[in-house]
Amino acid sequence: MQVEQVKRENKQLGSRAENRARLLVKCPDKPGIVSVLSSFLWKHKANIIESSQYSSDPENGTFFIRIEYTCDKLLSKVQEMEQEFKQIADNYEMTYHFHYLSNRQRSAIYVSKELHCLLELLWEWQNGDLETDIAVVISNHEDARQIVESYGISFHYLPANKDIRKEVEAKQISLMEEYNVDLLILARYMQILTPEFVNHFENRIINIHHSFLPAFIGANPYDRAYKRGVKLIGATSHYVTNDLDEGPIIEQDVERVDHRDDVATLKKIGRKIERRVLAKAVKWHLENRIIVEGNKTIVFH
Repeated sequence: MQVEQVKRENKQLGSRAENRARLLVKCPDKPGIVSVLSSFLWKHKANIIESSQYSSDPENGTFFIRIEYTCDKLLSKVQEMEQEFKQIADNYEMTYHFHYLSNRQRSAIYVSKELHCLLELLWEWQNGDLETDIAVVISNHEDARQIVESYGISFHYLPANKDIRKEVEAKQISLMEEYNVDLLILARYMQILTPEFVNHFENRIINIHHSFLPAFIGANPYDRAYKRGVKLIGATSHYVTNDLDEGPIIEQDVERVDHRDDVATLKKIGRKIERRVLAKAVKWHLENRIIVEGNKTIVFH
């Protein structure tokens, strides 16, 4: 496991990213928004390298846009640019956020006994395909320790059940602060989270649900899918809210099955779907391609 090589490559990526940023904007739709944004960036000698936009309705709808740009000596201009942009945002009633690629996000992965989603994320991270530093892995079982530590990543075992849930979550919040974590990834972490914990990390917890929501919400979806005789099974990755399995959906996928497939086969197929769906959702979040609107998401692929 070439852990030091991964760290060196991530450091090199960070240095190349110091002049790149992304701007996400949500506001009431009206003429001139794109012109104002591009003029603002042009004034500061920034070059737009990617832009995606969407309007919920050209007349009285909501406008969403994601712009990625590069700007020479960007970090020295941040304060000036953000201060100037406040006036534009006020004029157009914008909700917005600047994301600077030099500020590499830090992630925590939560896992229980099933390790397929964790492994997929570790492989993606090792290959340089996730714009993040995996700071820590948290588990209520010891199964993942050896694998995680072989990557040079900290592993914390915290037994959890409903009787000690709040105590455990207090320790988890403390660890998230200690490791300065931006994103929490539930890679088949089989514990219910309390409202207090979820509210602490609003729109920063991504879960993988082992069914194509809204079908088969809750536990044992493959058993219920088998009994129902479904012809498609799937997986759903979503932001966690206090409504179980009903948070804003980021990504979904399915595969066809038939009467020959027993529960064990459905689970095996399902694990493959879960791995790719969760990896895509995490990747898009880290690349700032998602804007949450109510209980829906705008995803700029």
